[in-house]
Amino acid sequence: MLFIETDSPPPFYQDQLTPAKRKQLDQWFIGHRTQRYYLKRFEQFDRQGYLSPKWHWAAFFVTFPWLLYRKRYMDAIVYSVAGWSFIQLNIAIILVMFEFVAMSYIPDAYQMATRIGIAALIWLFWSFMVARWTDAYYYRMARREIADAINDYPRDEAAQKAHLRREGGVSLFGLGLGFGLFAFALMVIKMQFLPIIAKPKANEVLFDAYDTAKTAQNRVALTYRQTGQCPTNLPLNMGTQQVRIDIDTNAAGVAETDCTVIATIQNVKFPIRYLNDQTLVFHHLPGTDNWNCVSSLNKRLAPQGCNAD
Repeated sequence: MLFIETDSPPPFYQDQLTPAKRKQLDQWFIGHRTQRYYLKRFEQFDRQGYLSPKWHWAAFFVTFPWLLYRKRYMDAIVYSVAGWSFIQLNIAIILVMFEFVAMSYIPDAYQMATRIGIAALIWLFWSFMVARWTDAYYYRMARREIADAINDYPRDEAAQKAHLRREGGVSLFGLGLGFGLFAFALMVIKMQFLPIIAKPKANEVLFDAYDTAKTAQNRVALTYRQTGQCPTNLPLNMGTQQVRIDIDTNAAGVAETDCTVIATIQNVKFPIRYLNDQTLVFHHLPGTDNWNCVSSLNKRLAPQGCNAD
């Protein structure tokens, strides 16, 4: 699509056709959907005698479904294999170069956003280039199919019409298939790739929460042994941006206790936002010197030594 000839006249142009006949053939190929738009574009290319960039919004946002919608099935496969591979290769090369050259100058908090931004800019540039040449590409496809129809059926207008309607027009099935594949890709990313990124981040946050809560519990337990009372007003400065520590005489889900240390996870970002407001609770067992730990996390996520609710 990006390597379209800009010959004069355009490729496959049938100069022996009258304007009325050419318009009729274009109508058969385009179909009823968006016919006025494409007839206008085709007329512009015919009049100027060469292909030039125009703007196509559908190709900018959803190139692959648009190709399937317009029955360009083989081109859609080539675009998805070669085009997306080319994008991914460029993203990988540029990210590797940026990692070595400039990433050390970016604060840690912004490094992931920087990587995503670089990948998005490359993808947007590619989408921009595709959108500029999509009308020229579709015009070229129309002229090629029209040339084939005339060569194969030079005197059979009905056969020409059948050929162009078969090769052109639109396919709602293709459109649905395109968006269905997008939905499937997003599901795979969510189910397979996001957990790969999220698991180390979640483990880091949970380790920090448990370590912070355990340290606070040790201080509270020491004060409890010395005073015999739960030090709810004990000043603690060991909480972090992602872990809030509270001391109370009770806690939700704990039946028998007279002193608790509650660690609440907060301010964590995508893709582990599900950890926000989850708690680790160390609670004192009345009449003993023992402390137990329970967590609102499920068994898979709860730290070792801390029972899930």
